This record gives sequence, C-alpha cells and structure tokens, in this order.
Amino acid sequence: MTKKLRIVLAQLNLTVGDLAGNLKKHIDAANKARDELAADIIVFPELGLTGYSPEDLLLRPSFIADTQASLNKFIDAAKGVHCLVSHPLKTATGLYNACSMIYDGKILGCYSKQFLPNYNVFDEYRYFDADNKACVIPINGVPIGLVICEDVWMQGPTREAVQQGARLILSPNASPFETTKFDQRLTVLANRAKENNIPIVYVNCVGGQDEIVFDGGSVVVDQTGVPRACAGFFKEALLPVDFTIEAATVHIDEQPFKSLSDLEKIYQALVLALRDYVEKNNIPNVFIGISGGIDSALTLAIAVDALGKDRVHAVLMPSRYTSAMSMEDANAIIQNFAITHETISIEPVFESFLTTLLPSFQGKKPDITEENIQARARAVILMALSNKYGGIVLTTGNRSELAVGYCSLYGDMAGGFAVLKDIPKTTVYELSKYRNRLKQVIPQRIIDRPPTAELAANQKDQDSLPPYDVLDQILDAYLNQSMSSNEIIALGFSSDTVTKVIKLVQQSEYKRRQSVVGPRVDHKSFGKDWRYPLTNKYRG
Repeated sequence: MTKKLRIVLAQLNLTVGDLAGNLKKHIDAANKARDELAADIIVFPELGLTGYSPEDLLLRPSFIADTQASLNKFIDAAKGVHCLVSHPLKTATGLYNACSMIYDGKILGCYSKQFLPNYNVFDEYRYFDADNKACVIPINGVPIGLVICEDVWMQGPTREAVQQGARLILSPNASPFETTKFDQRLTVLANRAKENNIPIVYVNCVGGQDEIVFDGGSVVVDQTGVPRACAGFFKEALLPVDFTIEAATVHIDEQPFKSLSDLEKIYQALVLALRDYVEKNNIPNVFIGISGGIDSALTLAIAVDALGKDRVHAVLMPSRYTSAMSMEDANAIIQNFAITHETISIEPVFESFLTTLLPSFQGKKPDITEENIQARARAVILMALSNKYGGIVLTTGNRSELAVGYCSLYGDMAGGFAVLKDIPKTTVYELSKYRNRLKQVIPQRIIDRPPTAELAANQKDQDSLPPYDVLDQILDAYLNQSMSSNEIIALGFSSDTVTKVIKLVQQSEYKRRQSVVGPRVDHKSFGKDWRYPLTNKYRG
C-alpha cells in the first residue's frame, strides 16, 4: 500500500542557554508546520532546545532540570504534528545526547546518540555517555529510523535502523561550517543511503555560536544518494518535502537548489558569525580602527553588511608614519559606506610615551618596541570609546599575521571579536574582490598597494615576512596538513624561509592563547582546534 508523508526540515538559528527563546522557536515552527505547511513530521536540529554546544552548562544539574522542564512544556504545547526534538537526556545510567519523537502530548520513542565526536571543536566525551541501541518509530504506517549527527558518518547506526525495518532515516545535526563541509556531508549521506537503499532527511542548525558558525544546508537525499531538496545556507528555513513510500521504493518530490561558491560561503559565514555574536550578546554597536589597509577595509564591509551602517563607527588614528594615501583611502571607504567616523591622532600619546620612557631607553636604538607602543596607543583609544559609548571593538588582524605573531599583544589584538581571525591574507584579498563584485565599495588602490602596518618609516610587511602567497602556502602545509619542516621544504620552498616561518609560529603561541574569539572557517582554526603548549622545545 502506498503511504505519503510530508516532512518539514526546521533549519533554525538557536542560542545556547536561551531555553525560553529556543522553546518558543520550536513551538512556533511546529504550529506553522501543522497549520500552514500541512506537515506530518517536523524535524529539529541536534540539541535544539539547549542550542549547540552548551559545553559546561551540561555539568550543572539546574541546567539539565530546566531543559527537561522546557521539553515538558513543548510536549504540552505541540499538537497535531509529529515533532522530532533534540535535547540532553538524564537517566539513571548517565547523560545522553538524545532526540524524542513527540505527538499529541506523548513521547512515541527516544533515541540516544551512539557515536560521540571528540575532535576539532567537539568535546562530547566530556559530557555525554554513548548508547548502542537503534530506534525505529512507525508514523502513519511508515517505520522511521533515527540517527543523530556523528552517527550518520558511521555505518552501524543507519544499518541497524534498516535492519529493524526503517524505510526513512531522520537525522538531527549540529554540523559546523567549513568551506568544503557541505560537499563532505553529501558524500557521507550518499554512502549511507546507497549502502542501505534508504532516503535520509538531514536537518542542520544555522547561526553563529562564539567561534563556531553553522551554515545550515539541511538536505534530503534519496535511496540512491542523490540530493533532492535543500533548505539553503546561512538562513533559517522551514522546508516541506513530500515523500511517497511504496513497497519497493520511496519517491521524493524534487526541489532544485543552488549551491554557493567558496568565496560566497566564507563571506556569508563571516557576516552571519558577526551578526549573531553582536545580536545574541545584546551588543549595541561596533568600533573599527580604519587604517587605509585591506584588513580593516574588509572588516568594515563585513560589519556594515552584518549590522547596517548605523551600528558601525570608524576611527582613524594617524601617526607620524601614516601616509596621505592611507588617509585618503580610509576616508574613501568610510564615505562609500556612509558611516559615522572620527579622527583621533595618536601622535600626542605616542610622543608622551617616548618622553616618559626616554630615561629608561637611554642608549637603545628604536625597534619593535616603539612600533608596539603605537599599536597599543590605538588600542587604548578604541577601548575607551567602546567603554564610554557601549559596544565592542572589532580587531582587524588576519590568520596569517596571527600565525606568525605579526601583531601586537594588547595593541591591534585588543578587542571583542576578531572577524578575520581564521582568514589567510591571500583570502582577504579574494574576499575583498568578491565584495567589490557585489558593489564597488573597497577602493581598488587598497587592494593593489603593498601591505604595510605603517609603524615605521617606509615599512612594508615583506620587510619582515615572506610574500603572503608563499607564507600562506607554508602555513597551510604546516598548520592545516600537519606537515613537517622537511616535508614542506621538499615541496620546493626555501629551507631558510620554512625554518623562519615555523619558528615564528611556535614563538607566537603565547599571543594566540590571549587572542579574542573569531569565527572558525578552517579545519585547524586558532581556537578549540589548536591546542599546543606554550612551553615547547619541539621544532619539527
């Protein structure tokens, strides 16, 4: 007998710890799925009631109790549609990452995650116990199997559900963004679907959570592994998908969808990450030091796209080394975005520091010390404005600089959110060109001119560093691919250059340990992905 199901993929932007807000989003989505979309089932993301990941909130008994109370409220409120809701589950045997199928005030079945990720940004062994049981629930005569996130990357859980008669798989997820992650997910889902001849409904969350960005990309693949519908990226969505279940096959009504280029993905991820960090933390506005360089220009563009021009304030802080070109370019981009701004020279502050330190510096030549004083003077000004008017400072440094320590601790590293923290310098250029293709806002001269910190006379970044196209290749090999210095040299790079870069990376660990949070784009970001000792003699 032919069965029909309409399943709604609830791709929601949830906030860790906002139990009331997350509950409301779940109830509103369930009501809309029932009343407007005529759904039989709605599937919510992994740990949707708490937001992902609650981290050490999960160790607080009151948080677990309050989450259970939130689940009970949902059970009472949601009627007339089957709801797959994800939540922590406390039992006599432990705490589980679970999901429950709820219908008309009852829990029809509950599944607990079998495989707990414990790599990169994941730390689920710290909080959860692993289960080992499949769960298949009949809905409108169709046996439905449940698996959670990491389970679908492993062969066992899907196979076990199919062995127990499942004809469809529903999978709640909290899968963070990486540039190639959607393609990886499709490959995994295709493998599971083809191995078991079963369609999979994959529902992911969307939004920024501290350094993590969730891109959405909720998708349905058929039993041959072909994607049939997608909820899109970097936005909330309630996507209804129709299934016709017959004796030997399952037909899925196809909905064409468009993927994004790598640059589109990265840019939208940065915009979403900044917007959510500001909005979810109730931050009124942001301050950016604008230098006339490409990093601050791109940061400004992302900030305006994320928050609107009325919540972004630019500050120009020239010194004796600031060129007329830099001031012209800084003013040009400010005018292009029509944002509020002011100019505060650091020269009086810098001169005062030099005078104060003159007795202590007697007989010493100027060096990086004086450069850092300028960067720290600017940080004091930005932080003072932030304190006085509310809001946070956006730092403008990029991944390449942070990797090799080409940044001043308590200077240009000082702030509340590092938008480009995981963006290599070469990608900064590509993203700037991409943004200009949408609308020309970054002056071309900013993109074309050689990068300079302008902390000394006639200074260029390449006075201290290899060219960025070389540096970023070495950093990719060393940081992302964990290649040794000898392996990198074998790729054709200069031995002296490779040795210098690796030494700079290792010497700068103490700076990165104190850096502010920023959105994760790479699979080896300087945050939870990167845990190296400060005291470390290994140089391989």
